[in-house]
Amino acid sequence: MTLTRRLTSRVLLLDDRDRLLLLCGRDPRRAGARWWFTVGGGVEDGESHPAAAVREIREETALSLPVARLGPLVWTRRTVFHVDGRGFDQHEEYRVARVTAGERARMEIDPAEARYGHHWWSVPELAATDESVRPHRMAELLPALFRPVPADRPPLYLGHVDEGPGQEGS
Repeated sequence: MTLTRRLTSRVLLLDDRDRLLLLCGRDPRRAGARWWFTVGGGVEDGESHPAAAVREIREETALSLPVARLGPLVWTRRTVFHVDGRGFDQHEEYRVARVTAGERARMEIDPAEARYGHHWWSVPELAATDESVRPHRMAELLPALFRPVPADRPPLYLGHVDEGPGQEGS
């Protein structure tokens, strides 16, 4: 199967209680295949990763944040996955954005983006869940991002993850 190469900008959207917003997806071709993933998506031609991040926040949550509200690049990852009969080779960049309680209350999660639900996850919930969460090790990695991340800190490379044919993606 031919893989579609894709650049994505993902956002670790944290609220005032250190909870992470994750959206739920499913593979319509595989009964029961379900996973939780961060806000974000594809980088369009001529668009920077930060610009894609704030566009994706707006599209998925109806919340308009300026690029200045994004933290520095904290994680990168490469993943190969298959969903709905298509294969992807995806490079991901992750940045943190914090929202206030008022901003969280005004969010309108796009049902097309979170067709199977959304949830604000605490670290203990992430650590205890049997659900598939992308990227892996979220409960372990997330607490280091609760404090401001120095702009000059190099991003953590989360590796090359091959989800393989028939595995869920994000």
